[in-house]
Amino acid sequence: MLLAVDAGNTNVTFAVYGDDGKLKGEWRSSTKGARTADEYAVWLGQLFYQNDLTTDDIDNIIIATVVPAGLFDLQNLARKSFNCEPRVVGDDELDLGLEVKVDKPGEVGSDRLVNAVAAHDRYGGPLIIVDFGTATTFDVIDATGAYAGGVIAPGINLSAEALHLAAAQLPRIAVERPDRVVGTDTVSAMKSGIFWGYIGMIEGMVARIGEEVGGEALKVVATGGLSALFADHTPIIELADGDLTLHGLWLIHQRNRP
Repeated sequence: MLLAVDAGNTNVTFAVYGDDGKLKGEWRSSTKGARTADEYAVWLGQLFYQNDLTTDDIDNIIIATVVPAGLFDLQNLARKSFNCEPRVVGDDELDLGLEVKVDKPGEVGSDRLVNAVAAHDRYGGPLIIVDFGTATTFDVIDATGAYAGGVIAPGINLSAEALHLAAAQLPRIAVERPDRVVGTDTVSAMKSGIFWGYIGMIEGMVARIGEEVGGEALKVVATGGLSALFADHTPIIELADGDLTLHGLWLIHQRNRP
């Protein structure tokens, strides 16, 4: 079986895939605060037990991370608890099957490249992937499946938190769709600005990317924790796919199997 690890700035996701590609279990842990390999092992061991899995079931591990400081402990977890040498997205010897058409390919986040692999496999191209993570990213994949570039904007939760911290009289709010665009109190006005402001940003960015890229119409796929919320309220987003990164890790593992 394969253990796929997607380590983002907010959460670390662990997923177990059978040899047939079927998902056997998926769990998330907060990235905040450094966790040692032993702490991960204890936490995962309990979850494995609850799902009738053991560490002996895992014979391959693949890791994608945008948090370099956490990679050492995840690699130690693989070696100590699973007796596996993990593959890491970004290592030179790992073949993604993806052409990266940007000035500095090494600067592109591993999660964005993995998403590109998965999205082209599932939906073809050309397309735009909108990823609602700690940052909101727009990644352009051309008709051949090559990564053609993208846009990075502050994530919606990050923006909401910054608004609260920077303005003394503005409270912390949850991200959700307000009933009206025009707020009648502080909280409803903030919710509208955050939610509909991001809808406007998404629609505007997709339109501008389309004008700049030209040619065939771009399909828009959303992923990340808030993808379903936003996909329901703008026709620009055609599909919401929450497990895009994990699917990409599975595909890359398959491509690089001994």
